[in-house]
Amino acid sequence: MKAPLVPALVALSLAITHMALAGEQRLTPQALFQDLYVDVELQRIFSDGKRFADATPLSPPSGILALYHAQKPLSPEALKRFVEAHFDVPGDPAASPLALERLPIREHIDALWNHLTRDTPTTRPYSSLLPLPRPYVVPGGRFRELYYWDSYFTMLGLAESGRRDLLADMVQDFAYLIDAYGHAPNGARSYYLSRSQPPFFYAMVGLLSPADPPAGFAMYLPQLKAEYAFWMDGSGDLPPGRAHRRVAALDDGSILNRYWDDSDLPRDESYREDVEQAQSTPRDPRRTYRELRAAAESGWDFSSRWFADSQTLASIDTTEVIPVDLNSLMFGLENAIRAGCERAGDHDCADSFARRTAARRTAMDRYLWDQDRGVFLDYNWARRRRSGAVTAATLYPLFTHVASEAEAASIATTTQRELLKSGGVVTTARDTGQQWDAPNGWAPLQWIAVAGLAHYGRSALAEQIACRWMVNVARVYRETGKLLEKYDVITTDRPGGGGEYPTQDGFGWTNGVTRKLMALYPADADLVSVDQCPRP
Repeated sequence: MKAPLVPALVALSLAITHMALAGEQRLTPQALFQDLYVDVELQRIFSDGKRFADATPLSPPSGILALYHAQKPLSPEALKRFVEAHFDVPGDPAASPLALERLPIREHIDALWNHLTRDTPTTRPYSSLLPLPRPYVVPGGRFRELYYWDSYFTMLGLAESGRRDLLADMVQDFAYLIDAYGHAPNGARSYYLSRSQPPFFYAMVGLLSPADPPAGFAMYLPQLKAEYAFWMDGSGDLPPGRAHRRVAALDDGSILNRYWDDSDLPRDESYREDVEQAQSTPRDPRRTYRELRAAAESGWDFSSRWFADSQTLASIDTTEVIPVDLNSLMFGLENAIRAGCERAGDHDCADSFARRTAARRTAMDRYLWDQDRGVFLDYNWARRRRSGAVTAATLYPLFTHVASEAEAASIATTTQRELLKSGGVVTTARDTGQQWDAPNGWAPLQWIAVAGLAHYGRSALAEQIACRWMVNVARVYRETGKLLEKYDVITTDRPGGGGEYPTQDGFGWTNGVTRKLMALYPADADLVSVDQCPRP
């Protein structure tokens, strides 16, 4: 066990070094450039606000600000010239050059890994990009940096492509981020540090030694515990009916988790959109910003799951929701720490986390399980009621094995009846124009469904979902030469759509999940029609 600890020690050393370089250079672009940042974003100098958030200043921010105030470039044209003179602005995302080659889809995915790999052990002064000790895979398109929950699904494909070296590198990167910042941020940018994303680090670690996951859990136990402490901060003495950061105490004193963001300002990467959204509702703008940011932490940005009226973004109330998926993942994290402590011989720790998993299972059954509907539903802790909407999040308790056999059987039935569409599992049943609603399906949710259902012996339904998804992805690839961020799973004759930005191609987690499913179901991997898929 000694040799594998070396990378972790190197990462910790780098973390300490980079923490010493923190301060002004780790501030967000919004904080560094103040009114200049606001003017650039609100005047829509770039069609995608993320471009300026990702721009690198060519000199210290204080000097650029002084020049800006002296020159006062007021017109959009003058302002754009000023920005281009003083910043290195990333260009618009280019399509993958591999799109023109039309390789068989497996070979295309295997070749994409190098195209999407970055290596940034150091970053330029005042850049929003966070340095990372090892190479990593980015999603693609406008997403130029490492992202948290995306990476687990990317890693599934890396393993199938024989790139376990890169998989291990990425685990080390996330361990470094947790050591450096106390949590895994949404992405490797300074403007993402105020929030995390669904906690999949334990699942990434489990991929290191799939035949013996506790070995990896024991190796990365300090980081697993640190991430758990981040998510559970404030839970120790929280009275019933109150919430603090990412925890809420329910009526019986049970503690469950919610999504949150430590900032209540407009997001740097979506500044104009957030300001306009806040102006469309009479409530305090800072409340709106917090709710939008919390939804971004969920990864489901945006979805009717977070809307008080189930339809409009103006009613977003993310922080009032106890989500099924988050609490399922927290159960998985607690169970991973228990297993790691057992392997490390720390029996008191193992016993403590065994009690925590039992308490979470009981609380989820009480507050999130709907016996009449036979599914897990989100729970609004402020209004003391469950959501009425069945979403693909109900499959997470199967993925993390928190569901009972009876619950899993009921969820399988509901999934087949309400969520399974011609191109895979739909995200929700509501079509609101948001990207995490109907008619869209997303690669991570297909994997959650397939892995969870297979674990509970619902193999035929799992294969049906996998087959329909692969047919959908392959059809778009044949037509465009691309793998996309999201797909329409209802009509299947168009890409997925909706949301704040155009559908991106690349695409890390679609590549990863599709490559994994093709390995699991080789007889279905080359089918061209859903009608050819086996029936559940």
